[in-house]
Amino acid sequence: MHVTVQGESVASCSLQYLRWPWSQRRTTESFRMANRRSSSSSYQAHKDGVLQQLLCGENEVYDYDLIVIGGGSGGLSCSKEAAMLGKKVMVLDYVVPTPKGNTWGLGGTCVNVGCIPKKLMHQTALLRTSMQDARKFGWELPEETAKHNWETMKTAVNNYIGSLNWGYRVALRDKNVNYVNSYAEFVEPHKIKVGRATNKRGKETFHTAATFVLATGERPRYLGVPGDKEYCITSDDLFSLPYCPGKTLVIGASYVALECGGFLAGLGLDVTVMVRSILLRGFDQDMANRAGEHMEEHGVKFLRKYVPVKVSERDGVYDRDKGRYIAVVRDSHRSLVHFLWLRFRSPPASPRNGKIPVNDEEQTNVPHIYAIGDILEGKWELTPVAIQAGKLLARRLYAGASLKVPRLCDYVNVPTTVFTPLEYGACGLSEEKAIELYGQENLEVYHSLFWPLEFTVPNRDNNKCYAKIICNKLDSDRVIGFHYLGPNAGEVTQGYGAAMKCGLTKEQLDNTIGIHPTCAEVRLIPDQLVLVVTMDRTGCC
Repeated sequence: MHVTVQGESVASCSLQYLRWPWSQRRTTESFRMANRRSSSSSYQAHKDGVLQQLLCGENEVYDYDLIVIGGGSGGLSCSKEAAMLGKKVMVLDYVVPTPKGNTWGLGGTCVNVGCIPKKLMHQTALLRTSMQDARKFGWELPEETAKHNWETMKTAVNNYIGSLNWGYRVALRDKNVNYVNSYAEFVEPHKIKVGRATNKRGKETFHTAATFVLATGERPRYLGVPGDKEYCITSDDLFSLPYCPGKTLVIGASYVALECGGFLAGLGLDVTVMVRSILLRGFDQDMANRAGEHMEEHGVKFLRKYVPVKVSERDGVYDRDKGRYIAVVRDSHRSLVHFLWLRFRSPPASPRNGKIPVNDEEQTNVPHIYAIGDILEGKWELTPVAIQAGKLLARRLYAGASLKVPRLCDYVNVPTTVFTPLEYGACGLSEEKAIELYGQENLEVYHSLFWPLEFTVPNRDNNKCYAKIICNKLDSDRVIGFHYLGPNAGEVTQGYGAAMKCGLTKEQLDNTIGIHPTCAEVRLIPDQLVLVVTMDRTGCC
């Protein structure tokens, strides 16, 4: 409902909202100052929806100030911050079991079936390489005694995840956030129904709130071919699989696919990656192909320009080395927003991927409904981004006058790392995107192949690590893209991400003294940064 009000009605309403002590005698100047404060607070009241409620007589009292639908990284961040600001908050979270029956606790994809178990299993694979290197450094480790036990690893990883799940529940309880493990369904603009099917007591309940935040995250999408749900698993199942998967076909070439394929191969398994088109869509393709080439050189097979049309079970007795059927599926995603049955004006979702468009303040087309995290159209699908967006949204909604400048989540120059066997860290623009935005003639790209000191004694991966920066000549050679392929990519990239936020230029990079001997210093030695004059290149001078 839109209301246009002029003159005294706005003034009187804003004064009522602010409760100014107008009975006190004021000087002309103090009156002007108060009037300015009144106008500012009136605008804030309008943004918060309070002004409209006062004008329209909407003085309904809600059960909660905020209801967050989704208990992942973004939802928990937003709910805890709102509770710390004195608001009454509810969090609803429910995991639909996979076709294999797998489910998990509070914390979302990252904690349970994403970043955390992925990084730990990636570390497991790196330890195998470290044991091979150790022999070259003098450690006498008999080859036959080193073997991997999947059950031991899986149990240890899931025990740690369980401790995180418990910690999140305790944190919500300590902040007086009401956590409900159930579905939510909108029945009125400000009212939701907690479903009977997902409520352990089999009872429907209704709850109202002034504001809602959607933070439902994403789940893998199955292939839609015969046999996919019967014979395939996704990354939602892999990390708690009760047995070692053995020979594995990974369908897809997203970062999740390459990370899963990479650590499975690192455990010594026979792994093939089926690629429909390109590796790591959206990332710098030069870097993506280098990461893929390294995987291929270390035993991962690639089937390019293929898509599956059917999945069936192999005849005969199961043989781990031959495999039973396709084991991992993760390529494209569909956002988990379909369960929000909206009987009123609802946030529109993209017909292509189910994503929700929002404005700069994460607000949907319904003023009291916001959305954060992976379900947003055109935003990063990263845990730290969701955490930051949720925290800042709660502050904008509830911190009020204590915020000098309301901060929006900055989606520009977000550093990230793909945990392939040779890790790939990136911040800023890919080379392709930089050319699209600025034109190739306005860019200078510097790059270098390098050999980490740790790799020299084992004599492996000589000149396979690679780094480059992309500079905008029109803006004092400002660094607009940073890319690094090598060990400890996350730790290296994080520092450069901070520097790029501060407006890092090529000159400043050249003037920075590196830490020796490290992989990070390769970016800081001018003699090792070679100017690339074209995109067509085969190596470093």
